[in-house]
Amino acid sequence: MKMHIKTSPPPAPRPPAAQTAAPSSPPSSAPMDAPRAARLDDVPGIYNLLKHFSDREILLPRSEHDLYQNLREFSVVTAANKIIACGALQIFTDELGEVRSLAVDPAVGGRGLGTKLVNLLEAESVQLGLTRLMALTLSAEFFHRLGFSTVAMNTLPEKVWGACINCQKFLKCNEIAVLKHLR
Repeated sequence: MKMHIKTSPPPAPRPPAAQTAAPSSPPSSAPMDAPRAARLDDVPGIYNLLKHFSDREILLPRSEHDLYQNLREFSVVTAANKIIACGALQIFTDELGEVRSLAVDPAVGGRGLGTKLVNLLEAESVQLGLTRLMALTLSAEFFHRLGFSTVAMNTLPEKVWGACINCQKFLKCNEIAVLKHLR
């Protein structure tokens, strides 16, 4: 008896590294899930999405170890079991929180996922009793549309002296500080 082995065609060549989509992006037509709290098995996907932007110097890099340690801060959006957007809420004081590591896979950009995540993190901030929410960003216009205002970095000493001072870009920071008063 002859056995016929079905072979698959060779895999398609990988796109060049300059491609804008993050690694293993789902099809842009894949249904998106509602934002939810991150889970342990989300860390590799969060890491890959953030790495896509940190490699392009759009976001600061975060290690997988750091992501595991701060996982409770993260919310994610998935599609086809892939992380397509993430954001984190870091608390500095009883008044101030920060939107951090906000990223949306470029393959699904422009669909309001960043806005949904910021709104979720803002609602969480209000529920916790925070009165101010800030972000450091290269996209101030995005945050302005959500009610944030540009402020001088020195108006956020909790951030500057609590975290920024240890940053590799401290003396040459190109990020813009934005702030929203929550009540």
